[in-house]
Amino acid sequence: MYEQVFKLHAKLLKALAHPRRLEVLHLLKEGPATVEEMQDMLGLPQANLSQHLKILRDAGAVSYHRLGKRLRYHLAHPNFAKASQLIRDIIVVQQGDKKPDEFSRTMKDLMPIVHDPVCHMRVSPSTAGAAMQYQGKKYYFCASGCKKAFQKNPGKYAK
Repeated sequence: MYEQVFKLHAKLLKALAHPRRLEVLHLLKEGPATVEEMQDMLGLPQANLSQHLKILRDAGAVSYHRLGKRLRYHLAHPNFAKASQLIRDIIVVQQGDKKPDEFSRTMKDLMPIVHDPVCHMRVSPSTAGAAMQYQGKKYYFCASGCKKAFQKNPGKYAK
């Protein structure tokens, strides 16, 4: 039994060992989302996103329920969001030790809650999947797809 737990742990980590699948978990920690919503936020083709979701489902990281013909995905357990954030916190500290100016985090950076200008999801600097400067203002995005949409047409989203 003891050894089996490590094998299951390794199987789960293998399923999570892809930047896009981690990005999916990052999105779902904010709440359930349909494939179409995630597709827009991530900027991924539907077939590619479906492959990633299948791997996450098979590993038990996400589950779904049907809404007519649509599937609405959610984290299979709330601790996936906590575990992911703990790992991100470790990375920030490690990178901060190497590049303190680039990765410094202050309470000011952690506290504001803003809305992704594209999909309007609530994010903060510590939970954002992407960020960029535009005309002297910092914008935070839930994922790379929203950032790409902003970059294509910033006038549509910038306030």
